[in-house]
Amino acid sequence: MAILQSTLPIFPGQDKRLDRLPGIAPLDPANWLVVDDAFAGQMQLRDRLIAEHAGDVHRLAGSAYPAAVELYRMVLARLPQLGHRLGTSDALRPDGVRVPLDPARPLLTLGRLVQEDLCILQPGPSGEHILTGAILCFPASWTLAEKIGRPLTRIHDPVPDYDGNIAARVQRLFDAMHPNRPLWRMNWNAYASADLYHPRREADPRPTPDGPAPYLRSERQCLLRLPQTQAVVFSIHTYVVDAANVDTSI
Repeated sequence: MAILQSTLPIFPGQDKRLDRLPGIAPLDPANWLVVDDAFAGQMQLRDRLIAEHAGDVHRLAGSAYPAAVELYRMVLARLPQLGHRLGTSDALRPDGVRVPLDPARPLLTLGRLVQEDLCILQPGPSGEHILTGAILCFPASWTLAEKIGRPLTRIHDPVPDYDGNIAARVQRLFDAMHPNRPLWRMNWNAYASADLYHPRREADPRPTPDGPAPYLRSERQCLLRLPQTQAVVFSIHTYVVDAANVDTSI
């Protein structure tokens, strides 16, 4: 069965700051992580993907391990605000599932606790940020295997609008980020399928629906800098809604 949200937090055209790349706006730190009405369904799928396809949805370079541990501690501190109950060795999710707390596997553990996919980016030899770790259960037409270890410009090669000007602006943004001032953006794309796990290799053509696409897939993407390791975290909260329920005429 399709795992759908009943609505989106924001619709296309409602916030003009998000309309053009990179479409970044300030984020209230208290609103970084979100639990919505698709939590139970999404988390059940995340549990299954992590159990059966960990090699596809998780990567972590040794250099990124300290950042992953810092992120793990930061997220755990926020879980009670999201409705989780923390014990000494496990956490009770809002859907009633107990998840063992394993700091030795920080991203795999977090992937079973929050709806957000979590990516870690750190400066490479040239200064450009590189994807060094991720728990990515819900890829939207890309694969972690093709992006891990790559710099931002290479990651965005398939994006036509991500030109040299945008790349330079994004890198300046990454360089200037402050731990207490996270940022966010939103995107919206039509999809023929409601599948949350939607990997696609760069060389594969993107399928196009016959007629109007039945689903709108949207990502609430947040950027924040970890205060100790200074790594940048890129989080992705995925929404999929019935396109018939979305008014895009605003």
